Amino acid sequence: MNRKQYNSDPRYAKVLEQMDLLGIMDVSTTRQSKNGTITWRLPIKNQYKNGKLIEVASFKTGYVRNNNSGYSNYQLNKCRPRAEYFKDYKWVDDKQVFTGKYNKYICKERILIPIEIDRLEYLISYCLKNYYIKHANFVADGEYVPKWRHEHELRQSREKDRVGDVSVTVNGQRYKVI
Repeated sequence: MNRKQYNSDPRYAKVLEQMDLLGIMDVSTTRQSKNGTITWRLPIKNQYKNGKLIEVASFKTGYVRNNNSGYSNYQLNKCRPRAEYFKDYKWVDDKQVFTGKYNKYICKERILIPIEIDRLEYLISYCLKNYYIKHANFVADGEYVPKWRHEHELRQSREKDRVGDVSVTVNGQRYKVI
């Protein structure tokens, strides 16, 4: 989708503005665009694929997927439980006979998002929560820093700063001496 198409509707214009703020690029091929697929490249490196930038996509079928962070493209749509029932059989004289009972199996059913702009807005919010906030230390020009190491270094720098602080308490009021 080109920028002209994004600006055709206020909701699309807002998505475009958010994409620009987050550094997201639309990298859809001509073929994908014809099929109703929109692919975005985030400015965040993928931890598992040799440092490639993360790509996510919105499909005309209603699915939203991560395109390159696993063995296969995995779905990002929300899911709900769905019950399926299967006949229960037992073996009698080398034959399977229906017992009159059913086995219940709970599986996941993905909630499709049929409207394109809703998929794009969902994709923006998903990326913000799961890539920009949770993986804030996956930067495009740097390397992955484990959370524990970052917190340890932050704690050490704060302790260094505290050593040099001098404060005085007068009449119950604490004052910092510079």
